[in-house]
Amino acid sequence: MYENPLVMAYMGDTIYEQYIREFLIRSGYVKIGDLQKKSLDYVSAKSQRMHLERMENEKFLTDEELEIVRWGRNAKGAKTKHADIVTYRLATGLETLIGKLYFDGKKDRIKEIMSFIIGEVK
Repeated sequence: MYENPLVMAYMGDTIYEQYIREFLIRSGYVKIGDLQKKSLDYVSAKSQRMHLERMENEKFLTDEELEIVRWGRNAKGAKTKHADIVTYRLATGLETLIGKLYFDGKKDRIKEIMSFIIGEVK
């Protein structure tokens, strides 16, 4: 299980999206159309890449976490029709990190990362 970054990304995608959905609902979005539209600011490959690059630029991630991102980014996976390959792979790297942290029992660190992404941590 832990040897496959795409399995970690699969789990990370679920956790990431749950955090975003909960954040949006708690922020007062109650119409499904509004929730879906606003979620794209966070869950699209393009937005995940942007958030990851911001974390990298602000040195928010540890060296170990950056290694996990690279591990996920370099995994050979499915192709996407909604983003270029670099963007898709970077998003996969972020999802891999979230999934790996989850399976390593580092849920507090996931909360810190997600708080950074949604803007609660500057």
